[in-house]
Amino acid sequence: MSHADEHAGTRRDFLYYATAGAGAVTAGAAIWPLVNQMNPSADVLALSSIRVDVSGVTEGTQLTVKWLGKPVFIRSRTAKEIEEGRAVALSELVDPIARNENIAGEADASDENRTLDAEGKWLVMMGVCTHLGCVPLGDGAGEYDGWFCPCHGSHYDTAGRIRKGPAPRNLPVPPAEFADETTIVLG
Repeated sequence: MSHADEHAGTRRDFLYYATAGAGAVTAGAAIWPLVNQMNPSADVLALSSIRVDVSGVTEGTQLTVKWLGKPVFIRSRTAKEIEEGRAVALSELVDPIARNENIAGEADASDENRTLDAEGKWLVMMGVCTHLGCVPLGDGAGEYDGWFCPCHGSHYDTAGRIRKGPAPRNLPVPPAEFADETTIVLG
């Protein structure tokens, strides 16, 4: 093999590598916008964490706020509602899992594992029925004095746990915490 043949092979190899590299960069540039459009939009990111003033929520009432495009129920429960929620045996529940994003793992659906505070006064949960996504009625609606979804007849108790009807799961508890005595941070 002559020196010219060796040199030509090296040049050919360079052209192959350069072409492959340019093709990879071009493919990446074409695919990136498609991948990037799957990221949350700026308005969703801006609402990923909100602060809610609960100073006006009196015992036995609830506030409904919109978070990430969905309703969130924030309820200040009465002593009777707390008592009713804590008196339920886990064996009576359709869904035995707490569905609380503030607790690691799959904790049981006891009343204590669904509330925001140890006393059980504050209940914060997504206001979307787990059957078909309707918004349940509150303020003691349904057979268990909690929430009732009139669309298909799902009954939730005072802790937002499904007790009767087609809904398969408890109303989920979103990530939430008290920033101070009158402010809850969602997200």
